[in-house]
Formats: sequence, C-alpha cells, structure tokens
Amino acid sequence: MKKRVLPHTDIQVSRLGLGTATWGYGGDDEDAVAQLRAYADAGGTLVETANIYGGGESEKIIGRALSRYFRRDDFVIATKAGMVNGMPPSADASKARMLSELDASLRSLQVDHVDLWLVHTWDSQVPVQETLSAIDAAVATGKVRAAGICNYTGWQTARAVTIQELTGATPISVTEVEYSLVQRGIDREVSRAAESLGIGVLPWAPLGRGVLTGKYLNGVPAEKHTSAFYQWYVRHYAEDAELARIVAEVADCAEELAVSPIQVSLAWVRDRPGVCAPLVGARTAGQLAESLSSEALELPTEITDRLDKVSAPRLGYPERGLDR
Repeated sequence: MKKRVLPHTDIQVSRLGLGTATWGYGGDDEDAVAQLRAYADAGGTLVETANIYGGGESEKIIGRALSRYFRRDDFVIATKAGMVNGMPPSADASKARMLSELDASLRSLQVDHVDLWLVHTWDSQVPVQETLSAIDAAVATGKVRAAGICNYTGWQTARAVTIQELTGATPISVTEVEYSLVQRGIDREVSRAAESLGIGVLPWAPLGRGVLTGKYLNGVPAEKHTSAFYQWYVRHYAEDAELARIVAEVADCAEELAVSPIQVSLAWVRDRPGVCAPLVGARTAGQLAESLSSEALELPTEITDRLDKVSAPRLGYPERGLDR
C-alpha cells in the first residue's frame, strides 16, 4: 500500500486507515486480530481508535492484539480524548481530563506512546488554549508524537492551528472529519481551511455510513426501521432522495469499471486534495478485504469528474464571495 506523510511530522501512514469505532460492540479478539493481520499483510499501518470506542473496549482489544501478535512498530496508532460517552455524547476537553484520559489510553493500548493524539471534539466550555496546552504537555513528556483535531468547524480549525503556529507550540498535523460522496460538508469551509493551513484530512465514514456500498439502492429492509442504530446513524443517508442519486451514480461508475461501489467510493475520497487516509471499518476480515482492494484502483478522470459533479455541495455566500 502506498504511503503518505502526515503534515508537519516525519510519520508515514498507509493511504487507507483502519478504523475501530465498532470494536467492543460486537465480535471478539479473534476477529480483531484477523482484521489487523489482513490489514498489515496489505501494507496498512494506520490504526485509529478513541478512548470511548466500544465503551473503552476498542483500545483494550488493540492493546491485547499488539502485545500478543504484533510489534509496536507494526502500526501507527492514533487515539483521541475529550469526548464523554452518552446520548448524545458531550465534550470535556479540559487539560486535566485530557491528560488523564491519555494515560488511561496508554494503559489500555499497552504502549508507552501513541503516534497521533486527537482532540475528539470542540469544547465550548473550555478555552481552546487550555485544550491545546494538553497536547503540548503530552508531546513534551514523550507520550505523543503528533497531534490533531476532530470534528472541528472551519473557524475552529483555523483558530486552533493558528494559535499553535503563532506560539511556536506543537503543530496541528491533521483534522479528522466525516467525508464521503454523500457527506461533503467539509468542502464548504473545512477543506479550504486545511489546505490553507497546511494540515491533512483523515476522513471518517468514507462509505457514507454504509449507504455507498449500494445495499439500500433497492429499498431499506423493514427490520432496519426497528434498529436504534439505523435510526440514529444511517436513516438520513439511506432515505434521502438526493443522496440516492449519488449512490446510483457510484453504482453506475462501478459497473462500467467492473469494480464494486465500495472500491469506487474509497478511491474517490482517498484522492481528494489534502486527504492522508480514509478510515475504514469492518465487522470481519472478509469485509475489510474489499475495502483494501480499493488500493489498486485509480479512477479515470472522466469518472472522477462525474462523481464530483453529482455530489457537489451547494456553495454560496460567503464561501464563494459577494458576486455569488
């Protein structure tokens, strides 16, 4: 798998990352080890988690797998802090809590440092300078190599990156944000901020919360409507007529190229400007294999143009200036 460098660091990552947000909610250690092996065998290096994933179990599963079956240097490990589990989740990005959560993450992961540590969400109750000071303290102690932010708006991204830049503190390397053909909201402001500020993008949910696989093109199974997870996480994407047009175009492009909609969707987001590595998740190693096969696909310009056009976000004032 080809590699890309995280901005402002010497860290190289594979251009497809392994997301573990669902680990701990189902499956077991054997499933996780099988995925990690398949991912490593394909040349994958970036393993992304968070202290709240799986109610804390995701980090522990990774830690057990690392200690028993892999070497620490086999993977670039990214984790997060600053979000509190709940429905909906809340934020606590105070310095004390962030650093306490980092220490707990290191114990769960069974490592002495993480390669990339991200602030999971903006905390409007804590001065951003305080949150960023946690990053600086973590880097100074050797517990963190590089830092990032997650789910920040355009102005929040600009403020955090600029504070670190002007004070000569730890640079922000990446922003992790939802990004796919059916969710291009970041192209209104965040992508432009990231490009201007010289930071990378790690897209989460690059398959549009599952709808870009094409599994809902012929309708949503009745049993899905009783699923709390579907109602909360997937419904808007699966039942929106405008998004369905995008998914249909992806399916048409995939058929023309004799590949799968998954491969087309991941290749498109992988090669968007500024993207370091889309983060893909899977329930099994077999599911992961199809995502990993997207590495070999380079989309023809004509296909990319079609996908860009059908998925283009609506831009107006102020994004496009006074003359729009």
